[in-house]
Amino acid sequence: MRFIQYGAPFCALATLVSAIPTTLEFGQAGDLPLVGSDKLRELIRESDLLAKSKVLEGFAYATPQRNRVFGGPGHNATVNYIYNTIASLEYYDVEYQPFVGLYASGNASLKVNGVDQGARLFTYSTSGKFSEALVPVANLGCNASDYPAEVRGKIALISRGTCQFGLKSALAGVAGADAAVIYDNIDEKSLAGTLGPPPRTEGPYVPTVGISLANGTALLAAINTGKPVIADIDVISVAENRTTYNVIAQTKGGDPDNVLVLTAHTDSVIAGPGINDNGSGSIGLLQVAIELAKFRVKNAIRFVWVSGEEFGLLGSTFYVASLAAAELNKIRLNLNFDMIASPNYVYSVYDGDGSTFNISGPPGSAEAERLFEDYFKYEAKQPLVPTQFDGRSDYGPFLNASIPTGGLFTGAEVLKTEAEEKLFGGEAGVAYDINYHGAGDNVANLNLTAFQVCTKAIAHAVATYGLSFDSLPPKVLSNTTKTTPPRSLAKRGRLAKTITLSKVFDRFFQTS
Repeated sequence: MRFIQYGAPFCALATLVSAIPTTLEFGQAGDLPLVGSDKLRELIRESDLLAKSKVLEGFAYATPQRNRVFGGPGHNATVNYIYNTIASLEYYDVEYQPFVGLYASGNASLKVNGVDQGARLFTYSTSGKFSEALVPVANLGCNASDYPAEVRGKIALISRGTCQFGLKSALAGVAGADAAVIYDNIDEKSLAGTLGPPPRTEGPYVPTVGISLANGTALLAAINTGKPVIADIDVISVAENRTTYNVIAQTKGGDPDNVLVLTAHTDSVIAGPGINDNGSGSIGLLQVAIELAKFRVKNAIRFVWVSGEEFGLLGSTFYVASLAAAELNKIRLNLNFDMIASPNYVYSVYDGDGSTFNISGPPGSAEAERLFEDYFKYEAKQPLVPTQFDGRSDYGPFLNASIPTGGLFTGAEVLKTEAEEKLFGGEAGVAYDINYHGAGDNVANLNLTAFQVCTKAIAHAVATYGLSFDSLPPKVLSNTTKTTPPRSLAKRGRLAKTITLSKVFDRFFQTS
């Protein structure tokens, strides 16, 4: 990456003129004021966040598909908008990072005994049309032994939970099933997700769709009566390789050997414009980056807008995989922001210390969690609850590279509890984002109060770490080579070598 190329001349200059101030050693204008949390936060305006969100919505609605899916025209416009906006500041070194990712789309339908089930297609499903009996799978379908002999030539009915959607589909195929229906384990709209880019070591996928918990439970009850339960499934799926782009911008000033990396994904799902998921995170970072250009920093700040998250963390995995061990060691912390303006929001922070969900991050993750806890308590004066630290967004590849991570999240498809209603308002029994992964995820879907609160929290973190990493434990240098690229990229030879499949995919495609 071009960021590391200006270390040598500045080191030489520092050797010749030892009295030059630290900020100038790192190529920073000396007449800018030093960044401070209060100063940076007061520049974050709700009106700016709304205006930029409308720009992204316009990009989506200018396309026939009305979305910003990676590699499509709405997403390409988003990437160019971010790049051009940041480059015009002349405060950052900015670059596009191209890569090729496997795109898939299609349509699916499922009728059982003639009744439509409102099924949704799993990304990377294979195509097929079958009319066969439904056969329940034991447990959660995570082991080959869960699939009875009776499933051969039939359609497997599987519960969501514990393991990857892709593993369930592949094991159904190994057992001889013609197709698979996965029903939800929480009360929400019909289940959808991604199986993960093929191939899998267990075997190929079968046509796979998702349905709601209510429909799945009803089908199980019908099967238990002993009466015939015949499913008609029709899946049409297409896949193609697409070139897409990450956008990377690093401050010209600040110590390039001690870097804060902030990430947000720029792509939407196929179904809609994705203005909360994740236009909110993308615009939050963009607005902070714009305002940061008015200040000096002591540590380098790197903003990475990544592509292809909705298809399996493609951009973030590629980005981390592109960094040599020496470059990974310069990253002190990653902060990720994915959905920060949910309409029925909660304020939640990644559980970096594992105190709530028993999954902790590398050293420094707990301290990042504490920074946000203190900020919300003492500055924002808002409640904050932990959210599971499972790597299912773009911080996952950083976790896998042993880089401490943190971040904020305002909720997706899960229903708000009564306890959360008392803390945050809104409506219990309703999803945090009723338009999650849907056509209604547009500007009207945003909660602008949550959007501004979370973006100010981002600004606080940037200002804090832009001055000092003293609150983090000392760096632990790693000999890690590279994080696994998406399999479609490795097969195409986009990287120097193919590496064993990373745990990050296990985390991302987890279903519980």
